[in-house]
Amino acid sequence: MAWAVVVSVLVMTILSLLRVNVIIAILAAGLTAGLMNGETLVSSLELLVGGMGEQASVALSYILLGAFAVAISYSGITSLLIGYLLRVLKDKRTMMVLVIAFVASLSQNVIPVHIAFIPILIPPLLKLFDEMKLDRRAVAAALTFGLKAPYVMLPVGFGYIFHETIQSSMSSSGIDLGIGSIAQSLIIPGSGMIVGLFIAIFVTYRKKRDLPDVATEGQGFEVKKVETAKFNLQHIWTIVAIVVTLVIQAVWQNLILAALAGIILMFIFRVVPYHKGDKVVNEGIGMMGFIAFVMLVAAGYANVLTETESVSALVEVSSEYLGDNQAFIAFLLLLVGLIVTMGIGSSFATIPILAALFVPICLSAGFSPMATAALIGTAGALGDAGSPASDSTLGPTSGLNADGKHNHIWDTCVPTFLHFNIPLFIFGWAASLFL
Repeated sequence: MAWAVVVSVLVMTILSLLRVNVIIAILAAGLTAGLMNGETLVSSLELLVGGMGEQASVALSYILLGAFAVAISYSGITSLLIGYLLRVLKDKRTMMVLVIAFVASLSQNVIPVHIAFIPILIPPLLKLFDEMKLDRRAVAAALTFGLKAPYVMLPVGFGYIFHETIQSSMSSSGIDLGIGSIAQSLIIPGSGMIVGLFIAIFVTYRKKRDLPDVATEGQGFEVKKVETAKFNLQHIWTIVAIVVTLVIQAVWQNLILAALAGIILMFIFRVVPYHKGDKVVNEGIGMMGFIAFVMLVAAGYANVLTETESVSALVEVSSEYLGDNQAFIAFLLLLVGLIVTMGIGSSFATIPILAALFVPICLSAGFSPMATAALIGTAGALGDAGSPASDSTLGPTSGLNADGKHNHIWDTCVPTFLHFNIPLFIFGWAASLFL
């Protein structure tokens, strides 16, 4: 039971690296975890399917956001943005990637739309990327950075939800700590991600990269040629629909309602003709449906690990070797967090599981409350970048692979794992010892 998490995550990782479809890889990992915990093949499958419902709302919201993104593309407003970028950033590859990282960062805190902006912004830019010979792995790193670093460091938007989850999870286990103190404890780990981003942009993926003209199967989104466009009434209505969507999402924290409102307004304002409704939804499913289904299967895998108590068993076995060396304890706890989050694919879902196990160990080892928060926050964030099942990697791939020239594992997951998990681990480990 104790090693079920490790073995199942290895199964998922190895199959993914061998280019086996990520859904099949996660299913194999879930069944492996179940069988190693004494479940039958049938009962393991039942646990996996039973847990898929927990992410049903997220899956539906992603599909609706995909349809909304397609509707926005029909308005031609993205051509205005792309035209501006062409004039200002043409042949400025590094600046282009930095701008994308900045825009992505806004999606977590200032305008909390998460990955919804990616299918709107990225597909129209792909032709420009190819003309500039920009390495798409650098763009993947920039997008993943923007989807993770802000919520790790800043308690605003999705960041507030992340920090509040840490606070409530620690409180229920016996440590009371304010949101401000939790944010301070995660500044050092988050800084590691900034270092990783700079290494990816200025060192690893700085050189030009040619991609083949012949694409493999894409995500179902038609990459249209960017044409010169002038601002018109349709663009005004599109902006109104976007603003309404953002307001609904910010006030009611409901992506389904927000995306549905945006789609309805696009039809009411006649930005998208009514007879193209089926095409818009179909393209939205083609763009985001794969992500939605991966999230469902990943939730099922998480349910297998939770119901079989595999994570707690792993921590209990690990604690036998901890001793009283804080450096070694912190290292081992972060390693457990990396393994668990790689499998589950969600920082937010991992935090309550890890906090219940980490707090007693940290208290007995003499870690301060802020050091404990740094360990829990870092352990939860570790693995999210680089996990085949994470929306932090699936989102960038959905945009970058719209023309079928970007591989999810080798072009998104491997680069983001190396450039963010390694510095996040090192800086988080240091924070736990200094705080």
